[in-house]
Parts: sequence; structure tokens; C-alpha cells
Amino acid sequence: MLSELSIGQIAQRTGLAVSAIRYYEAQGLVRAERNAGGQRRFARATLRRISFVIAAQKFGFSIARIRELLDGLPDNRTPTPEDWAQIATDFRIELDARIAALESLRDNLDGCIGCGCLSMKKCKLYNPGDEASREGSGPRVLRGL
Repeated sequence: MLSELSIGQIAQRTGLAVSAIRYYEAQGLVRAERNAGGQRRFARATLRRISFVIAAQKFGFSIARIRELLDGLPDNRTPTPEDWAQIATDFRIELDARIAALESLRDNLDGCIGCGCLSMKKCKLYNPGDEASREGSGPRVLRGL
């Protein structure tokens, strides 16, 4: 079994385009060594890192946040169960917060549609307790999503 994989082999195994793998490399999500001919060679552990990146992106995590989560993982060895457990813990906390925010949105949406006012001073959905007033005037972003 080969210990290193070419970019084409990584693309074939992950289903990604070669350009996507180059992008991930440029973003610091994966790392390749160069052989004597200047070709990229990736550690086998790259397959797991890329699988994680794909899954994290499907859950809406940004490339920057994914990079933060992966920074603690080793580049040249297969991550241990303990390595992944730490990332899973961080991931779960953020996903739980998103789920809670979405449930709140779902549970309060009918009142918002019913009144139709979207008052920034009274709306429990977009501005509970008129929190936005402490940030000054102008539009505010829906927090938690």
C-alpha cells in the first residue's frame, strides 16, 4: 500500500475536482509534499481530513472555521480517535447552538407572520428586549444563525 497519494488519486477517492484539492491546500486545510519531479504527494490521512471538510461545509461551517478545527490535527499521521473526539466536541457545541437558534426561529415565526409588523422595538424574533438599540442605529443582523 502506498503511503503517499497523488493529487489525482486524492481526487478520485474523494470525488472532488483537482482544483478543489488545490484550493483546500491553499486555504491550509491539507498539506502536500513535493517529490523530486515537483509533483504533489499527500499523506493518506488527507483523505480523512478532506472527508471532514466536505461534511463540515455541508453543515454550513466556513473554510476559516474548518481550518481552526483542523489546526490541532497532525498533518503527517492518521488522526487518532482522541484527535477526532476533540473536534467532535467543538463541532457539537456549535451545531447545538445553531439547532437552538433554528428551533427558536421556527417556534416564533408564526407570531411574526401573524402580525406582519417586524417592529425592531417589539419583535421577539429579531430583536428580543430591543437588544439592537444598544448597537446604534441602522439595520442589524439576525443573531444565532
